[in-house]
Amino acid sequence: MTADGLEQGRTSFAQRSWGVAYTQLAAADADTPLDLDDLERFGLAAYLTGNDEVSARVWTRAHHEALLRDDPQRAARNAVLIGSGLMFRGEVAPAMGWFARAGRVLEGCDECAEQAWLLIWNAYARMWGGDPAGAEPAFTESVQAGRRFGDLDLVTMSRLGQGMCLVMRGQGPAGVGLLDEVMAGVTSGEVSPMYAGIAYCAVIGACSDLFDLRRAREWTAALTRWCDSQPDLVPYRGNCLVHRCELMQLQGAWNDALQAAEQACDLLSGPVEWDTLGAAYYQLGELQRLRGEFTKAEQSYRKAGEAGRRPEPGLALLRLAQGRIDVASAVMRRVVAETDDPSARSRALPAYVEVMIAAGDVPSARTGADELAQIAGALDAPYLDAVAASAAGAVLLAERDARSALRKLRNAGSLWRELDAPHEMARVRVLTGLACRALDDPETSDMEFHGARTVFEQLGATPDVDRLDALMRSPYGKAPGGLTAREVEVLRLVASGRTNRAIAKELGLSEKTVARHVSNCFTKIRVPSRAAATAYAYENALI
Repeated sequence: MTADGLEQGRTSFAQRSWGVAYTQLAAADADTPLDLDDLERFGLAAYLTGNDEVSARVWTRAHHEALLRDDPQRAARNAVLIGSGLMFRGEVAPAMGWFARAGRVLEGCDECAEQAWLLIWNAYARMWGGDPAGAEPAFTESVQAGRRFGDLDLVTMSRLGQGMCLVMRGQGPAGVGLLDEVMAGVTSGEVSPMYAGIAYCAVIGACSDLFDLRRAREWTAALTRWCDSQPDLVPYRGNCLVHRCELMQLQGAWNDALQAAEQACDLLSGPVEWDTLGAAYYQLGELQRLRGEFTKAEQSYRKAGEAGRRPEPGLALLRLAQGRIDVASAVMRRVVAETDDPSARSRALPAYVEVMIAAGDVPSARTGADELAQIAGALDAPYLDAVAASAAGAVLLAERDARSALRKLRNAGSLWRELDAPHEMARVRVLTGLACRALDDPETSDMEFHGARTVFEQLGATPDVDRLDALMRSPYGKAPGGLTAREVEVLRLVASGRTNRAIAKELGLSEKTVARHVSNCFTKIRVPSRAAATAYAYENALI
């Protein structure tokens, strides 16, 4: 390439046209090896366009070139860049190796910003290792160093660490305040693109941990506007790719979410494999399950497991959708039993409640819903409040307290509406319709059912549409299996886990009469046991 071509690469870099700059600088380097300044430009352009393997190689060359020039600070800065990229994608041991090399290069040097960079990355390793209190002083010290040396990236990453430490120590409001300050600097252009992407991913991860969806959406929208001015920029990596898919899914943009999940799986399993690949496959499986693509969903969940992400509760919900209630029940009992962290339990308990209701174990569902309400109250997050209210309403319905269920479900619907979550709100409308039906209000029930069905169709939620169609046919149409109205009533109570004696007491019948109804039910629907009858009732939307 001519000198003019190299100059064009430099111009494109200055204009933040990262894809063009990467191509032009790569061509120039192939023609004549680049000097140190241009190597550093080339390495950053490669990183910002998602070419992580190339960026590491180029920064390694820049590191060695700086050593040859006897410029230890610059050599250390390139080593820090390599280590930063490795640390961000979860390769802690190689990252620490590069930080150690940078520290050795700086031995005997006067105080400089590069030393503070090593301080904070070691603090990040300590924080992610489970010691946020021990890491926090280093972040505070490096903020001051960043100010002394006029290094805004250093100040930003130090503030980010401070905020994350506070969040991890349970001081959410104070931590979020610092994270908001960091993102304000990112979206105003004060932070270089490499660290802007890292900061966003950390902030969006903290929002997910705190169930603060509103803040996550606001910062995602702001960063998207900032990215639009920089062609070919790849700012979303690691967990933030997955969190963006989750936000899209919740907002009802399922087609966009599916495309983003597929792209995340491709990117994270590229030449440099990320430790968040399992989470990407899990999110892809979730979308496929909701759309009724069960075979694809199972493959995605299995790939998630192979990449280190447990496939629950999604895989259990898939089994439930397939009518394999016994399998789903066994899985969710195990998951809840072996999960201790409240945040992790809050992600498992909604599925646990749903599966336990389907299995007819209403007392266990009640226990799960009550615990979910306690966690939601402690964390004070609107999203968890909505989840807990939905679970409580479902349990009240299963307990045949339709009036109390309706009040709880109306509250859940309002919370989901405020969060702009159409699928969750439609699911609540189905439960609301069931409550109204139980209260002898078929007109309102049908209105809720049809409203939910419209949303399910728009989203492409095929399993929800099929199940709702079955609900809308029963009990006003012909009961499945030729069951009489009384037999349907008995079967529902069997599926809720009641004994013959309890059913007799509730319906005002003799135990002998109930036993005859149960026997007739088993004969008509061709099942051998109460567990199989429960599965039949669930599959045919009788509960």
